[in-house]
Amino acid sequence: MAVYVDREAFIPYRRPDLVELCLQEGKLAASDVPKFRNFCSILSAYYHFQFHQTLENLKTNFAPFDPDADTKEIVEPTPAQKSNMAAKVIADFQTVLERANYTPISQASLQRALQEKSVIELKTDVDFNDFQQMTCYCRGDIYKINLVKKFFKKVEQTIDVFERVVLLIHFQEHKYFEKKKLNIQELDFIPGKIYIYLYKNIPKFDLEFLFPNIKISMTWKDRLLLGIPAIGAAIPVMLKILPQLLLILGIILFFTGVPPHLEELKASEQEVRNLMPLLVTVLSLLVTLGGFAFKQYTSYKNKHIKFQKHVTETLFFRNLASNAGVFGALIDSAEEEECKEIILVYYHLLTSNYSLTPRQLDDQIEVWMDDKFGTRIDFDIHGPLRNLEAISGPIISDGEQEVSTPEIPLLTYDTQGNCCVLPLDDALKVLDYIWDQAFLYT
Repeated sequence: MAVYVDREAFIPYRRPDLVELCLQEGKLAASDVPKFRNFCSILSAYYHFQFHQTLENLKTNFAPFDPDADTKEIVEPTPAQKSNMAAKVIADFQTVLERANYTPISQASLQRALQEKSVIELKTDVDFNDFQQMTCYCRGDIYKINLVKKFFKKVEQTIDVFERVVLLIHFQEHKYFEKKKLNIQELDFIPGKIYIYLYKNIPKFDLEFLFPNIKISMTWKDRLLLGIPAIGAAIPVMLKILPQLLLILGIILFFTGVPPHLEELKASEQEVRNLMPLLVTVLSLLVTLGGFAFKQYTSYKNKHIKFQKHVTETLFFRNLASNAGVFGALIDSAEEEECKEIILVYYHLLTSNYSLTPRQLDDQIEVWMDDKFGTRIDFDIHGPLRNLEAISGPIISDGEQEVSTPEIPLLTYDTQGNCCVLPLDDALKVLDYIWDQAFLYT
């Protein structure tokens, strides 16, 4: 059972397509085809029922932290209760993500990604201390080729992209931001709330766009472009208007009551008394220096606006869901992944002509996916094996009493450690039994 660092456990095909492909191989008898379809259908419905309870738990615990909530709490939870509810949200959410075959992005990896050069050259910063908790997961680490405009022509650029990114942020409470002397009303988020985002096709160097507390400032390049031309332009201007500066100095001394040495300043008393040269000189100086500074600052602001536009387009066109809406999307994805994995394991054990250990089964499924789809995955064998073992029930024949019949799991192991599954008829009886036990009112 090999472990691949360049492969993912995610199966990028729909469950019905996998079922049909299994049937198209022709390894099942014609009489078993409808039974296999029923097995897959009932299994999917059972997991939908199981995950529904997980969804309800997530929604209940998330309610006090939902920034989009349009309902009111009948009883406001205590701080201790809220802390416990937040912990449950994060724990259950991470479990769902892992069952949907998402992989975590560590904060260290995230910070390295934030330091990468973005499309628009601006200095960005995300203060992770603003978060009580931050969780980031991804799925589908691929490379895409985009056309980028460079020197009046479009060139191809290879970009490292996450096909799916999930970000959960639990912000600090109001007191934290008040200590930072920030205006709470001007923040782009509500302190103490939990924000959840699901995005598609996010380049690694654009991950900072997803954070509501992103700060933008000038790069050193911007500062140099703003300062050096202004200084360079100011030097010849200062040399040119030096006599006028001496005149200004003389006027200041005159009106402050200090008798200036007009001869040394090369200004007559009549010139000193005349305010017009002062106004002209000051205006000339301000216009000259201010013009250069304004030109550079306008260039920076245009870049800032371009950056904000890029952020808006990224968030608008690549957003799949936010906050409570993310739960439904991920629960559906987790259901699909678990069912696809179980179906593949059960099918390969059912149709195999020889016994298979978990390691051999894992390798066989990975080779099968490569042969049938040209898709290389790192199949996670342990999850579906545990799930098949957990589904158990009595195999009751006609006229037999249920009380005396022991429960048998869908998957067992022989003495050599090989995997064994129940035949289709018995497996359907077990699934029928667990559905009967789903609602027990007596």
